[in-house]
Amino acid sequence: MDARPQIGQFVKVLRGKDEESCAVIIAILDERFVLIADGSKRRFDQPKKKNVLHLELQPAVSQEVSSSLNETGRVTNAKLRYVIQKYANAKGE
Repeated sequence: MDARPQIGQFVKVLRGKDEESCAVIIAILDERFVLIADGSKRRFDQPKKKNVLHLELQPAVSQEVSSSLNETGRVTNAKLRYVIQKYANAKGE
């Protein structure tokens, strides 16, 4: 898999309790692990550490989330919920 995870990128969880759910990458720990959050079950303050192999990286990246993280170092849970909802609606889920 040559696709490198990016901050603000949408992912689909393939393994674990949150299987089949959508989330956003909010931090990259190393080449194997990232932190994901969805704003509701997984809040920004308590993100989930996931192995990249257990995630399906989506082609879309949320500019709102990545710019917010770059500017302030954090993103609101409401914004995470909003961009995930918008992305799911655009995909037709």
